[in-house]
Amino acid sequence: MNASPTREQALDLYYYLRLNRSLEELLARLFRQNKIAGGLYGSRGQEAVSVGAAYALGPGDWMAPMIRNIGALLVRGFRPRDVLTQHMGRYTSPTQGKDGTSHVSDLAVRHVVGPISMLGDLIPVMTGVAMAGRYLGQKIVAMTWIGDGGSSTGAFHEGLNFAAVEKAPLVLVIENNQWAYSTPVSRQAAVRDLAGRARAYGIEGQVVDGNDVVEMWSAAREAVARARDGGGPILIEAKTMRMTGHAQHDAAEYVPREMFEYWKARDPIDLYEKYLTRNRLWDEQKKAEVDARVERELAEDLAFAEDSPFPPPELAEQGVYCDGCHTIAAQWLRAKEEVMPPKSSVAASWTVTDVGDVAPPGAVVDRHQAREGVRPDAVRREEVPQKDRS
Repeated sequence: MNASPTREQALDLYYYLRLNRSLEELLARLFRQNKIAGGLYGSRGQEAVSVGAAYALGPGDWMAPMIRNIGALLVRGFRPRDVLTQHMGRYTSPTQGKDGTSHVSDLAVRHVVGPISMLGDLIPVMTGVAMAGRYLGQKIVAMTWIGDGGSSTGAFHEGLNFAAVEKAPLVLVIENNQWAYSTPVSRQAAVRDLAGRARAYGIEGQVVDGNDVVEMWSAAREAVARARDGGGPILIEAKTMRMTGHAQHDAAEYVPREMFEYWKARDPIDLYEKYLTRNRLWDEQKKAEVDARVERELAEDLAFAEDSPFPPPELAEQGVYCDGCHTIAAQWLRAKEEVMPPKSSVAASWTVTDVGDVAPPGAVVDRHQAREGVRPDAVRREEVPQKDRS
Protein backbone atom coordinates (compact mmCIF):
# COMPACT_ATOMS: atom_id res chain seq x y z
CA MET A 1 0.00 0.00 0.00
CA ASN A 2 1.42 3.37 -1.01
CA ALA A 3 1.97 5.66 1.95
CA SER A 4 2.06 9.44 1.94
CA PRO A 5 4.56 11.34 4.08
CA THR A 6 3.45 13.82 6.70
CA ARG A 7 4.22 17.47 6.04
CA GLU A 8 7.28 17.28 8.28
CA GLN A 9 8.51 14.15 6.52
CA ALA A 10 7.81 15.67 3.12
CA LEU A 11 9.89 18.75 3.90
CA ASP A 12 12.64 16.53 5.32
CA LEU A 13 12.78 14.60 2.06
CA TYR A 14 13.09 17.84 0.08
CA TYR A 15 15.86 19.09 2.36
CA TYR A 16 17.91 15.93 1.87
CA LEU A 17 17.31 15.84 -1.89
CA ARG A 18 18.37 19.47 -2.25
CA LEU A 19 21.35 19.01 0.10
CA ASN A 20 22.46 15.93 -1.85
CA ARG A 21 22.25 17.75 -5.20
CA SER A 22 23.89 20.97 -4.02
CA LEU A 23 26.68 19.13 -2.20
CA GLU A 24 27.56 17.15 -5.30
CA GLU A 25 27.51 20.31 -7.42
CA LEU A 26 29.98 21.82 -4.94
CA LEU A 27 32.15 18.70 -5.11
CA ALA A 28 32.20 18.94 -8.91
CA ARG A 29 33.47 22.53 -8.69
CA LEU A 30 36.14 21.47 -6.20
CA PHE A 31 37.19 18.66 -8.55
CA ARG A 32 37.72 21.15 -11.37
CA GLN A 33 39.81 23.24 -8.96
CA ASN A 34 41.99 20.18 -8.27
CA LYS A 35 40.94 20.12 -4.62
CA ILE A 36 39.55 16.56 -4.64
CA ALA A 37 41.91 13.71 -3.77
CA GLY A 38 41.14 10.90 -6.21
CA GLY A 39 37.97 10.28 -8.20
CA LEU A 40 34.51 11.74 -7.86
CA TYR A 41 31.43 9.62 -8.49
CA GLY A 42 28.17 11.53 -8.68
CA SER A 43 24.52 10.61 -8.29
CA ARG A 44 22.91 13.48 -10.20
CA GLY A 45 19.48 12.36 -11.34
CA GLN A 46 19.23 9.43 -8.94
CA GLU A 47 19.30 11.16 -5.56
CA ALA A 48 15.77 9.95 -4.71
CA VAL A 49 17.00 6.33 -4.61
CA SER A 50 19.43 7.05 -1.76
CA VAL A 51 17.31 9.55 0.14
CA GLY A 52 13.98 7.71 -0.15
CA ALA A 53 15.36 4.31 0.81
CA ALA A 54 17.51 5.48 3.72
CA TYR A 55 14.68 7.63 5.10
CA ALA A 56 12.60 4.45 5.51
CA LEU A 57 15.02 2.93 8.02
CA GLY A 58 14.59 3.10 11.78
CA PRO A 59 17.28 4.44 14.14
CA GLY A 60 18.43 0.94 15.13
CA ASP A 61 18.63 -0.39 11.58
CA TRP A 62 21.85 -0.84 9.63
CA MET A 63 22.86 0.26 6.16
CA ALA A 64 25.83 -0.03 3.82
CA PRO A 65 25.96 2.73 1.19
CA MET A 66 27.97 2.71 -2.02
CA ILE A 67 29.81 5.47 -3.88
CA ARG A 68 26.62 7.08 -5.25
CA ASN A 69 24.73 7.02 -1.95
CA ILE A 70 25.86 10.33 -0.44
CA GLY A 71 22.17 11.10 0.13
CA ALA A 72 21.87 8.05 2.36
CA LEU A 73 24.84 9.23 4.44
CA LEU A 74 23.21 12.63 4.89
CA VAL A 75 19.92 11.06 5.96
CA ARG A 76 21.80 8.91 8.46
CA GLY A 77 23.32 11.94 10.16
CA PHE A 78 26.63 12.59 8.41
CA ARG A 79 27.20 16.28 7.74
CA PRO A 80 28.35 17.88 4.49
CA ARG A 81 31.71 18.61 6.15
CA ASP A 82 32.22 14.86 6.62
CA VAL A 83 31.73 14.33 2.89
CA LEU A 84 33.81 17.37 1.90
CA THR A 85 36.79 16.61 4.13
CA GLN A 86 36.66 12.96 3.07
CA HIS A 87 36.88 13.84 -0.63
CA MET A 88 39.49 16.54 0.02
CA GLY A 89 41.75 14.22 2.03
CA ARG A 90 41.76 16.34 5.18
CA TYR A 91 42.77 15.20 8.66
CA THR A 92 39.33 16.12 10.04
CA SER A 93 37.58 13.62 7.75
CA PRO A 94 35.97 10.43 9.12
CA THR A 95 39.04 8.48 7.95
CA GLN A 96 41.54 11.19 8.97
CA GLY A 97 42.47 11.78 5.34
CA LYS A 98 43.47 8.19 4.67
CA ASP A 99 40.64 7.28 2.30
CA GLY A 100 38.36 9.00 -0.18
CA THR A 101 34.87 9.11 -1.69
CA SER A 102 32.15 7.54 0.47
CA HIS A 103 34.38 5.03 2.25
CA VAL A 104 33.09 6.02 5.68
CA SER A 105 31.51 4.02 8.45
CA ASP A 106 30.09 4.44 11.93
CA LEU A 107 29.34 1.11 13.57
CA ALA A 108 28.76 2.42 17.06
CA VAL A 109 26.20 5.21 16.58
CA ARG A 110 24.81 5.49 13.06
CA HIS A 111 25.09 1.77 12.21
CA VAL A 112 26.72 2.46 8.86
CA VAL A 113 29.00 -0.18 7.33
CA GLY A 114 31.66 1.23 5.00
CA PRO A 115 31.73 -0.08 1.43
CA ILE A 116 34.19 -2.87 0.76
CA SER A 117 33.31 -3.32 -2.90
CA MET A 118 30.87 -1.92 -5.45
CA LEU A 119 30.38 -5.36 -6.99
CA GLY A 120 28.03 -7.17 -4.65
CA ASP A 121 30.23 -8.12 -1.71
CA LEU A 122 28.20 -5.95 0.67
CA ILE A 123 25.18 -8.22 0.18
CA PRO A 124 26.53 -11.24 2.12
CA VAL A 125 28.05 -8.87 4.67
CA MET A 126 24.73 -7.14 5.34
CA THR A 127 22.96 -10.48 5.35
CA GLY A 128 25.30 -11.44 8.18
CA VAL A 129 24.51 -8.18 9.98
CA ALA A 130 20.79 -8.85 9.64
CA MET A 131 21.16 -12.41 10.93
CA ALA A 132 23.32 -11.24 13.84
CA GLY A 133 20.64 -8.77 14.88
CA ARG A 134 18.02 -11.50 14.81
CA TYR A 135 20.32 -13.81 16.77
CA LEU A 136 20.61 -11.15 19.46
CA GLY A 137 16.87 -10.66 19.62
CA GLN A 138 16.99 -7.25 17.94
CA LYS A 139 14.26 -6.59 15.38
CA ILE A 140 16.58 -4.75 13.04
CA VAL A 141 16.69 -4.52 9.27
CA ALA A 142 19.82 -4.25 7.13
CA MET A 143 19.86 -2.37 3.83
CA THR A 144 22.35 -1.99 1.04
CA TRP A 145 22.45 -0.91 -2.57
CA ILE A 146 23.86 -2.41 -5.77
CA GLY A 147 24.16 -1.10 -9.31
CA ASP A 148 22.63 -2.75 -12.35
CA GLY A 149 26.08 -3.87 -13.42
CA GLY A 150 26.89 -5.19 -9.96
CA SER A 151 23.76 -7.35 -10.07
CA SER A 152 25.51 -9.51 -12.68
CA THR A 153 28.31 -10.55 -10.33
CA GLY A 154 28.61 -13.84 -8.49
CA ALA A 155 28.64 -12.11 -5.10
CA PHE A 156 25.20 -10.62 -5.83
CA HIS A 157 23.65 -14.02 -6.57
CA GLU A 158 25.45 -15.87 -3.80
CA GLY A 159 24.58 -13.20 -1.25
CA LEU A 160 20.94 -12.98 -2.31
CA ASN A 161 20.55 -16.76 -2.24
CA PHE A 162 22.13 -16.86 1.23
CA ALA A 163 19.74 -14.16 2.47
CA ALA A 164 16.74 -15.95 0.95
CA VAL A 165 17.57 -19.35 2.46
CA GLU A 166 18.12 -17.79 5.89
CA LYS A 167 15.09 -15.47 5.52
CA ALA A 168 17.29 -12.64 6.71
CA PRO A 169 15.70 -9.21 7.32
CA LEU A 170 17.51 -7.59 4.38
CA VAL A 171 16.33 -4.95 1.94
CA LEU A 172 18.42 -4.83 -1.23
CA VAL A 173 18.00 -1.90 -3.61
CA ILE A 174 19.17 -2.22 -7.21
CA GLU A 175 19.99 1.21 -8.61
CA ASN A 176 19.18 0.58 -12.25
CA ASN A 177 20.69 3.77 -13.66
CA GLN A 178 20.83 2.24 -17.16
CA TRP A 179 24.61 2.06 -17.49
CA ALA A 180 27.32 -0.15 -15.99
CA TYR A 181 30.08 2.33 -16.74
CA SER A 182 29.59 2.44 -20.54
CA THR A 183 27.61 -0.79 -20.99
CA PRO A 184 23.82 -0.48 -21.29
CA VAL A 185 21.63 -2.83 -19.24
CA SER A 186 20.34 -4.54 -22.38
CA ARG A 187 23.85 -5.76 -23.17
CA GLN A 188 24.43 -7.31 -19.75
CA ALA A 189 21.07 -8.91 -18.87
CA ALA A 190 18.42 -10.69 -20.93
CA VAL A 191 15.63 -9.53 -18.61
CA ARG A 192 14.21 -6.01 -18.77
CA ASP A 193 13.29 -5.89 -15.07
CA LEU A 194 16.17 -6.91 -12.84
CA ALA A 195 13.71 -7.33 -9.98
CA GLY A 196 12.56 -10.49 -11.75
CA ARG A 197 15.74 -12.18 -10.57
CA ALA A 198 14.24 -12.30 -7.08
CA ARG A 199 11.86 -15.08 -8.12
CA ALA A 200 14.78 -17.41 -8.73
CA TYR A 201 15.53 -17.25 -5.01
CA GLY A 202 11.97 -17.50 -3.76
CA ILE A 203 11.74 -13.90 -2.53
CA GLU A 204 9.74 -10.86 -3.53
CA GLY A 205 11.04 -8.39 -6.08
CA GLN A 206 9.39 -5.17 -7.15
CA VAL A 207 10.05 -2.33 -9.57
CA VAL A 208 9.64 1.28 -8.44
CA ASP A 209 10.13 4.67 -10.04
CA GLY A 210 13.51 5.65 -8.66
CA ASN A 211 12.97 9.29 -9.62
CA ASP A 212 9.86 9.57 -7.46
CA VAL A 213 11.14 10.01 -3.91
CA VAL A 214 7.70 9.39 -2.38
CA GLU A 215 7.27 6.11 -4.25
CA MET A 216 10.83 5.14 -3.36
CA TRP A 217 10.28 5.92 0.33
CA SER A 218 6.88 4.20 0.41
CA ALA A 219 8.19 0.99 -1.20
CA ALA A 220 11.25 0.91 1.05
CA ARG A 221 9.11 1.64 4.12
CA GLU A 222 6.84 -1.32 3.36
CA ALA A 223 9.82 -3.57 2.59
CA VAL A 224 11.52 -2.61 5.86
CA ALA A 225 8.33 -3.34 7.81
CA ARG A 226 7.89 -6.75 6.17
CA ALA A 227 11.50 -7.72 6.70
CA ARG A 228 11.31 -6.61 10.32
CA ASP A 229 8.24 -8.80 10.85
CA GLY A 230 9.99 -11.91 9.58
CA GLY A 231 9.07 -11.76 5.90
CA GLY A 232 12.62 -12.37 4.76
CA PRO A 233 14.64 -10.36 2.24
CA ILE A 234 13.05 -8.11 -0.37
CA LEU A 235 14.59 -6.86 -3.61
CA ILE A 236 13.65 -3.40 -4.90
CA GLU A 237 14.68 -2.31 -8.38
CA ALA A 238 14.69 1.47 -8.69
CA LYS A 239 14.50 2.62 -12.30
CA THR A 240 16.51 5.82 -12.64
CA MET A 241 19.23 7.42 -14.74
CA ARG A 242 22.81 8.45 -14.07
CA MET A 243 22.82 11.94 -15.57
CA THR A 244 26.62 12.18 -15.57
CA GLY A 245 29.41 9.88 -16.62
CA HIS A 246 30.62 7.00 -14.51
CA ALA A 247 32.92 9.45 -12.75
CA GLN A 248 33.69 13.14 -13.03
CA HIS A 249 36.37 12.53 -15.67
CA ASP A 250 33.91 10.64 -17.90
CA ALA A 251 31.99 12.79 -20.43
CA ALA A 252 29.44 9.98 -21.05
CA GLU A 253 29.65 10.47 -24.83
CA TYR A 254 28.42 6.90 -25.27
CA VAL A 255 24.95 7.81 -23.94
CA PRO A 256 22.45 8.76 -26.69
CA ARG A 257 21.37 12.39 -26.34
CA GLU A 258 17.67 11.48 -26.55
CA MET A 259 18.11 9.29 -23.48
CA PHE A 260 19.47 12.21 -21.50
CA GLU A 261 16.63 14.41 -22.72
CA TYR A 262 13.99 11.87 -21.65
CA TRP A 263 15.34 11.57 -18.13
CA LYS A 264 16.09 15.26 -17.80
CA ALA A 265 12.34 15.85 -18.03
CA ARG A 266 11.93 13.45 -15.10
CA ASP A 267 14.43 15.08 -12.76
CA PRO A 268 13.65 13.83 -9.22
CA ILE A 269 13.85 17.27 -7.59
CA ASP A 270 11.66 18.91 -10.22
CA LEU A 271 9.10 16.11 -9.86
CA TYR A 272 9.11 16.40 -6.09
CA GLU A 273 8.72 20.17 -6.08
CA LYS A 274 5.59 19.73 -8.19
CA TYR A 275 4.35 17.08 -5.73
CA LEU A 276 4.85 19.42 -2.77
CA THR A 277 3.02 22.24 -4.54
CA ARG A 278 0.20 20.02 -5.77
CA ASN A 279 -0.42 18.64 -2.29
CA ARG A 280 -0.08 22.06 -0.62
CA LEU A 281 2.76 20.88 1.59
CA TRP A 282 4.75 24.10 1.20
CA ASP A 283 4.76 27.57 -0.26
CA GLU A 284 7.41 29.83 -1.76
CA GLN A 285 8.49 31.05 1.67
CA LYS A 286 9.07 27.52 2.98
CA LYS A 287 10.99 26.57 -0.18
CA ALA A 288 13.17 29.67 0.21
CA GLU A 289 13.83 28.79 3.86
CA VAL A 290 14.99 25.26 3.02
CA ASP A 291 17.12 26.42 0.10
CA ALA A 292 18.72 29.09 2.28
CA ARG A 293 19.44 26.52 4.99
CA VAL A 294 21.18 24.26 2.48
CA GLU A 295 23.25 27.13 1.10
CA ARG A 296 24.22 28.29 4.60
CA GLU A 297 25.26 24.83 5.80
CA LEU A 298 27.33 24.15 2.70
CA ALA A 299 29.13 27.50 2.99
CA GLU A 300 29.96 26.86 6.66
CA ASP A 301 31.13 23.31 6.05
CA LEU A 302 33.19 24.25 2.99
CA ALA A 303 35.01 26.87 5.06
CA PHE A 304 35.63 24.23 7.73
CA ALA A 305 36.96 21.77 5.15
CA GLU A 306 39.27 24.27 3.46
CA ASP A 307 40.64 25.39 6.82
CA SER A 308 41.29 21.79 7.88
CA PRO A 309 44.87 20.50 7.73
CA PHE A 310 46.11 17.58 5.69
CA PRO A 311 47.16 14.47 7.64
CA PRO A 312 50.55 14.68 9.39
CA PRO A 313 53.27 12.52 7.75
CA GLU A 314 53.66 10.31 10.83
CA LEU A 315 50.04 9.19 10.46
CA ALA A 316 51.04 7.14 7.40
CA GLU A 317 52.64 4.43 9.54
CA GLN A 318 49.72 4.23 11.95
CA GLY A 319 46.75 1.95 11.58
CA VAL A 320 48.38 -0.30 9.01
CA TYR A 321 48.67 -3.20 11.44
CA CYS A 322 47.35 -3.58 14.96
CA ASP A 323 50.17 -4.40 17.33
CA GLY A 324 48.60 -3.98 20.72
CA CYS A 325 47.18 -0.54 19.86
CA HIS A 326 43.75 -1.51 21.19
CA THR A 327 42.09 -4.41 22.92
CA ILE A 328 40.25 -6.90 20.72
CA ALA A 329 37.58 -8.67 22.71
CA ALA A 330 34.14 -10.09 22.02
CA GLN A 331 31.13 -8.13 23.20
CA TRP A 332 28.93 -10.77 24.78
CA LEU A 333 25.51 -9.26 24.18
CA ARG A 334 23.95 -12.56 25.17
CA ALA A 335 25.00 -14.89 27.96
CA LYS A 336 28.24 -16.54 26.90
CA GLU A 337 26.96 -20.05 27.61
CA GLU A 338 24.04 -19.50 25.19
CA VAL A 339 26.32 -18.95 22.22
CA MET A 340 28.90 -21.64 23.01
CA PRO A 341 28.59 -25.44 22.77
CA PRO A 342 26.77 -27.45 23.91
CA LYS A 343 23.81 -25.02 24.03
CA SER A 344 24.63 -23.57 20.63
CA SER A 345 25.03 -26.99 18.99
CA VAL A 346 22.44 -28.33 16.58
CA ALA A 347 22.03 -32.04 16.04
CA ALA A 348 22.44 -33.09 12.41
CA SER A 349 18.95 -34.57 12.29
CA TRP A 350 16.29 -33.21 9.99
CA THR A 351 12.58 -33.71 9.52
CA VAL A 352 11.83 -33.67 5.80
CA THR A 353 8.30 -32.75 4.73
CA ASP A 354 9.09 -32.24 1.04
CA VAL A 355 10.51 -35.49 -0.28
CA GLY A 356 11.46 -33.86 -3.55
CA ASP A 357 8.93 -35.58 -5.80
CA VAL A 358 8.06 -34.24 -9.23
CA ALA A 359 5.16 -31.81 -9.07
CA PRO A 360 2.19 -32.28 -11.42
CA PRO A 361 2.17 -30.22 -14.64
CA GLY A 362 1.21 -26.62 -13.98
CA ALA A 363 1.97 -26.78 -10.25
CA VAL A 364 4.07 -24.14 -8.54
CA VAL A 365 5.87 -25.38 -5.44
CA ASP A 366 6.80 -22.89 -2.74
CA ARG A 367 9.87 -24.45 -1.12
CA HIS A 368 9.52 -22.23 1.94
CA GLN A 369 5.99 -23.60 2.47
CA ALA A 370 7.27 -27.12 1.98
CA ARG A 371 9.97 -26.57 4.55
CA GLU A 372 7.35 -25.33 7.02
CA GLY A 373 5.34 -28.53 6.68
CA VAL A 374 3.02 -28.11 3.69
CA ARG A 375 2.56 -31.46 1.96
CA PRO A 376 4.05 -31.81 -1.54
CA ASP A 377 0.62 -32.59 -2.95
CA ALA A 378 -0.84 -29.40 -1.43
CA VAL A 379 0.85 -27.19 -3.97
CA ARG A 380 -0.66 -24.19 -5.69
CA ARG A 381 -1.81 -25.02 -9.19
CA GLU A 382 -1.89 -22.64 -12.11
CA GLU A 383 -3.72 -23.48 -15.29
CA VAL A 384 -1.23 -24.03 -18.11
CA PRO A 385 -2.41 -23.81 -21.73
CA GLN A 386 -2.56 -27.21 -23.41
CA LYS A 387 -0.03 -26.21 -26.09
CA ASP A 388 2.53 -25.47 -23.38
CA ARG A 389 2.27 -28.89 -21.77
CA SER A 390 4.90 -31.22 -22.97
